[in-house]
Amino acid sequence: MAYTVTTSTSWFQRLGSSFRGIVTGVVLVIVGTILLWWNEGNFVKTGDALTEAQGVTQQLGDISTVDSSKNGQLVHATGDVATEDMLTDPIFNVSANAIRIERTVEFFQWVEHSKEEKRQKLGGGEETVTTYTYEKDWVSKPIDSSRFVDPNAVKRNQNFILANIENFKTQATNVSFGAYRLPEFLISSISGAVPWAVELPEETKASLTQQISQMMPATSAAPSTAVPNTAATQSSSFYNLMEEQVTQPAAPAQELVHVQASTIMLSASPGVPQIGDVRITFKVTHPGTISILAKLNGDTFEQYRAANGKTVSKLSMGTHSLENMYGEAHSANSTMTWILRFVGAGLVIVGLKMVLAPLSVIASVLPILGNIVGAGAGLVSTLLGAAWSLLIISIAWLRFRPIVGVGMLVVAAILIGLVVMRGRGAKAPAPASDATPEV
Repeated sequence: MAYTVTTSTSWFQRLGSSFRGIVTGVVLVIVGTILLWWNEGNFVKTGDALTEAQGVTQQLGDISTVDSSKNGQLVHATGDVATEDMLTDPIFNVSANAIRIERTVEFFQWVEHSKEEKRQKLGGGEETVTTYTYEKDWVSKPIDSSRFVDPNAVKRNQNFILANIENFKTQATNVSFGAYRLPEFLISSISGAVPWAVELPEETKASLTQQISQMMPATSAAPSTAVPNTAATQSSSFYNLMEEQVTQPAAPAQELVHVQASTIMLSASPGVPQIGDVRITFKVTHPGTISILAKLNGDTFEQYRAANGKTVSKLSMGTHSLENMYGEAHSANSTMTWILRFVGAGLVIVGLKMVLAPLSVIASVLPILGNIVGAGAGLVSTLLGAAWSLLIISIAWLRFRPIVGVGMLVVAAILIGLVVMRGRGAKAPAPASDATPEV
């Protein structure tokens, strides 16, 4: 059942809030400007570093023996990785000879959703109607149901958890690449995780079942006997649960630990999840074929540092040529630059909207007038923010790439001209009629 909360904000409160928001808006414009400037410089420097690196990269060739003649050189190599490390999950006692194993935990909980609807009132006030709904779902962290807004939901939709288990990841430290050793930064770049069909030891399964059964609610109406989702219990470790000593023989426990390929369910009914159930999913990354770009240092590797201070290194899964790897690196650099351009421009535009927000609030004494002024302020903020962003990018390119920077300045000038023309058009008086009325 939905729960609705209605709050009202007076015109003076909205006006005060909008003026306070000017400071935040100015900060956003400054942060966005700095990000745009830094981003362009970083793009050029990274591109230059990659070009420099590609020009000096050598083929390592056979990796079955250490080639001391290429020591200190940036090299490209392809081959298989291997490891003898056995990785173990400390809670479930499952192990694998792998590059990496990881555990992802989810909890079946009541989740609170909210939806806001704002209504303008005559006189400049604003009414906000917030509707809260509740549904069961798998989430990455336990939810404290005592914080639900609906008082009835606090009582009716109580959350608890059968066990507080955290996500876990560990990777091998000894990984060979032919006759070479891979450093940690390259090992961390090895990808290709796949579902891991675990085989849970029977003694571990029995111990987990016995311990979790102590935490099960006596009935569905009494979830408080299980582990509640308070801040104190959420910070506790599941290790404590595993280390508790059972002083009295327990009655035969129902099946609470269910292994389904790469998933372990802590539940009395895994087919129909109940509040408090825990779902653990395992993944494993096996050794495979890799291609690397890195500086050779004895029998291992390190990052190559270009003349401008940027570091270059790359690991790709599979067999990739030197040219393809540098092509991918340039493409990734370009993609990230565009993403940060949009982020920076977005910060500037949002900041300008916050700076101009008092205008629409002042005009909202008449709701329709407030909407018109707000739409106009939004358009001006967008055009001005886009022009300012292009201006900063252009100046940055004048610093790093003058020819491209000039073209961008022209586009920025056109956008600024559109803003000025719109402003003059809005202020221009209506032309006087020269017609003489007939008698």
